[in-house]
Amino acid sequence: MHQPVAWHEWGAEAFARAAQEDKPILLDIGAVWCHWCHVMDRESYEDPELADVINQHFIAVKVDRDERPDVDTRYQAAVSAISGQNGWPLTAVLTPAGKPFFGGTYFPRDDRYGRPGFARVLLTMADAWKTRRDEVLESAGSVVEAIEHNENFAGQSGTLNLDIVEKMVSSALEKFDRHHGGFGSQPKFAHPSAIDLLLDVAARTGNQAAREAATVTLEKMARGGVYDHLGGGFHRYSVDQAWVVPHFEKMLYDNAELLKNYVHAFQSFVDPEMARVARDIIRWMDASLTDRERGGFYASQDADINLDDDGDYFTWTRAEAAAVLSPEEMEIAAAYYDIGDLGDMHHNPAKNVLHVKHTLEAVAARAGKSAAAELLSRAQARMLAARGERPTPFIDTTIYTNWNALAVSAYLEAAQVLRLPEAKAFALRTLDRLLGEGLDPERGLAHVISYSGSGETKWVAGMLDDYAFLTHACLDGWLATGAMKYYQAALDLAERMTREFYDTSGGGFFDAAVNPSHGRELLGVLTARRKPLQDSPVPAGNPSAAAALLRLEALNGRADLREKAADTLQAFAGVVSHFGLYAGTYGLALERLLLPPVQVVVMGEDAVADELEAAATVGYAVNKSVIRLSGAQVAEGLPPLLAETLPHLKLDRSVAVVCKGASCLAPVSGPQELLELLIS
Repeated sequence: MHQPVAWHEWGAEAFARAAQEDKPILLDIGAVWCHWCHVMDRESYEDPELADVINQHFIAVKVDRDERPDVDTRYQAAVSAISGQNGWPLTAVLTPAGKPFFGGTYFPRDDRYGRPGFARVLLTMADAWKTRRDEVLESAGSVVEAIEHNENFAGQSGTLNLDIVEKMVSSALEKFDRHHGGFGSQPKFAHPSAIDLLLDVAARTGNQAAREAATVTLEKMARGGVYDHLGGGFHRYSVDQAWVVPHFEKMLYDNAELLKNYVHAFQSFVDPEMARVARDIIRWMDASLTDRERGGFYASQDADINLDDDGDYFTWTRAEAAAVLSPEEMEIAAAYYDIGDLGDMHHNPAKNVLHVKHTLEAVAARAGKSAAAELLSRAQARMLAARGERPTPFIDTTIYTNWNALAVSAYLEAAQVLRLPEAKAFALRTLDRLLGEGLDPERGLAHVISYSGSGETKWVAGMLDDYAFLTHACLDGWLATGAMKYYQAALDLAERMTREFYDTSGGGFFDAAVNPSHGRELLGVLTARRKPLQDSPVPAGNPSAAAALLRLEALNGRADLREKAADTLQAFAGVVSHFGLYAGTYGLALERLLLPPVQVVVMGEDAVADELEAAATVGYAVNKSVIRLSGAQVAEGLPPLLAETLPHLKLDRSVAVVCKGASCLAPVSGPQELLELLIS
């Protein structure tokens, strides 16, 4: 708002003004956590001379990609079709109708880095609009045709079977980096849905290669600099192959999905390190990304304090570490975290990214210190306290429905497996807030619950992700509490989702409802219909929606829900195996469709019931759910399929009932008996 550029929000007013003044639109899509967006802001958009050029020749529109993912995804596809580039900042020049005819990402103010300067680009595009209008319009039209074709994967149907999952696993294993963990080379992203798919297949089939790929990746990430060893939580991705130097921003969605990965790995393979990392992610999220009073998870933490640093808040020179540690603490911490005189950062070679190069046992043996663990713990506490005195990177306190729903599900899963009652309580408080503040009887679900520090209350209509993820969160809320209000909320959301997003003719779900009364105007390339299939990196909307419908069908037996889920997965079956790592969510949804659901109902309120619940959570399986109910909850009401079975049981002690598919087995009262039933 303080820049000399006359920015407009995305909306009909900006498009109308562009048409009235016969000017092209300059579209800038960025994010509050995006380093190069900040660089371009300072170099170009805060330059009065360049701002005059923009204001004279363009109608400038700025979009936050977190707030409007529907706008972002379409123009990312458009700019990729034009230039082969995408990412943030996204810079595009559009006709007054919103059709793109030029685009790229970051442009320097003047010619530099082998890139044309932004001033030259702007003047060239302004001249093209005035003097080569027919050529510009033809180019814009062909770009729109390309994205409409490329964004619709549906219609590529094929046979639904587990061979598709096997192909996805094989594709992931081909890209697996056995030395460093992860997939491919650099930059490295986590691919949480693919990791969950590998964990599920490993536990279900005994596939040792899948187990190795998932667990080694999680181990190496937790030892690398992509993990914040002092504060907890993960940075967005690593710029190098070994997970040492990250892009330092921290995202809610990454940490929510990785939390699930570490919980699931602990469930199946009982590695205490996986549980430790899971608890540490929650420690950071609790401290930095949560509204403790009202419920709600904040969106992100920025990487930098200003444009002159690159992760300086998170990194250390050897002198900085030595200044806050005793000599003994420094000896252990420097060896364990690889803190040297020559560090890891290009902008300041003395700066070290903390990462674990050697085991603590090896460090202790080399130093001859039997108390190495205590010394390291003290060093961590001192360094964290010292870091807390530094200026803290900005935290975007905006509460987005879709990302919050992911975090609610992750917290509830972690709470059940790791016995974390406070995490459970906070997740439920957040879920209640999402349902209470996010749902409008007329307009439906909002994408944004509250904005960062502004008191802004504008309505952004919920998209497929919002509905699908919140449906899952409500089902997880029901599993955590047995409260029928959450089951009913899940059903209501799913029914509205299918009414407003489902393609009754072609199968699958569109990413956004086309209904102007819901506050979504079809401006620019929003007219292009999208059916999201690819994880990016949040779980893709179509398989997430299908999985939500299948979870509901397992509880109520409604054939229409299963049919829509199957049709959705069928619509992409012919093409999905080509996406490999990037379609992990589809693989998990397909397993839900093809494998019988396993529901474990633990009834009781004593220590025996605690033991049964613990046994029930052993081993991660995407098609398994565990719920704890009291006798009163059974009597008060259950989803239809469970209501047909459980109320008829005459119980005088705590028991567990295992239901596989449409039938339930006889109750058992011992943890070992339950484990035997689950593996049989």
